[in-house]
Amino acid sequence: MYPMQNRDSKIRHAIFHVAVIAVVVFILIACEPVAATSVAKTEAAVDTATILETPLVDTIEPTQIAPSTPPALPSPYQPSTLNPLDTPRTYLQDTCQYLRSRWHPANAQPGTVVMIIMLHGVYRGPVEELGGITLLELKRMMDRIHDQGFEAITTEKFLAFMERNVKIPPRSVLIIQDDRHRAENFDKNFRDYWENWGWPIVNGWPSQPDTPESLWQENIALEKEGWVDHQAQGVMIGTYLTDESSKAVITRELEGSIEAFAERYAKVPLAFIWPGGGFGLRTVEAARQLGYQLGFTWNSRGPVMYNWVPLADDFDPERPSYIPEGQIGDPLMTLPRYWPNQVAGALDQVRIMGREAGEYAQTNKAIELKYYEIVCEPSLGPMP
Repeated sequence: MYPMQNRDSKIRHAIFHVAVIAVVVFILIACEPVAATSVAKTEAAVDTATILETPLVDTIEPTQIAPSTPPALPSPYQPSTLNPLDTPRTYLQDTCQYLRSRWHPANAQPGTVVMIIMLHGVYRGPVEELGGITLLELKRMMDRIHDQGFEAITTEKFLAFMERNVKIPPRSVLIIQDDRHRAENFDKNFRDYWENWGWPIVNGWPSQPDTPESLWQENIALEKEGWVDHQAQGVMIGTYLTDESSKAVITRELEGSIEAFAERYAKVPLAFIWPGGGFGLRTVEAARQLGYQLGFTWNSRGPVMYNWVPLADDFDPERPSYIPEGQIGDPLMTLPRYWPNQVAGALDQVRIMGREAGEYAQTNKAIELKYYEIVCEPSLGPMP
């Protein structure tokens, strides 16, 4: 009995050990993934926290960029052929708008020049007044102007050019005949230039109260045809406006013209041709207040260009009839005009000034465009 019991005891003991080992192995196998997962989760949490705390890129400190300094703009073109007392003046206050209009590809090219010519009567015999011209001299003058490549323009086109640099012929001429004239004067002396070349003529019209109705009707018909461009020259013929003129006289001449033009020509005059070349600070200011946009004197100082008008500050004893207009400070209301006997001798100078002004502008184009880019582009946008 005892040997058998001893053998059974050994077998049970062995089975017990095997069972214990199996249980331990099972426990180890069951617990290992949990631990691994826990460790993985822990590591992942640490990694995620690290990623969230770590910036994607290195922190960049903002750099202070110094604003570009605009270049100094060049001075206006200075021709050597002008009288030393006659110096170019600019009149546009907005530099950015000036540069944009100056270099806009659709506008007039730099160096575009306008010659303003004054005429009085045209005579078939001896000339009877200052500023008059014979018919033969008129034909010669017009032919020379045409042969030099000039083209005549209207007051409206001239104003658009002077204010906004709207495109006009590179060599333009504004021909103004002062005083009242019959239709015969325009038909015989100027119609051929309109029909053959398309050249209009500007007439400085005094709205004299006793003007014959037939004279009004003749000029109204010419105005409607579109080639005689009437502009104001006061009311009472012989009135000479100065700073000493009374307020009543100034009002009569300036406002009276506007009223007459509205009634007769159905338009508002753009320009005032100063009667007898007389003007002053008070008269210019009054004209501006009433809406006039241009004024023409008797002073012959040179041609004009966009934002460029030659004027004088001081009296010239060699030209005693020229009133200094520079101190008035309104170049568009004190524009110069050539007398008819000066035109032939000035044509070459005018052409040269236009060419030189264009070359001077091209030399300084890069500077002006750089200034525009720095100062003007943020508000006006890029140059077209």
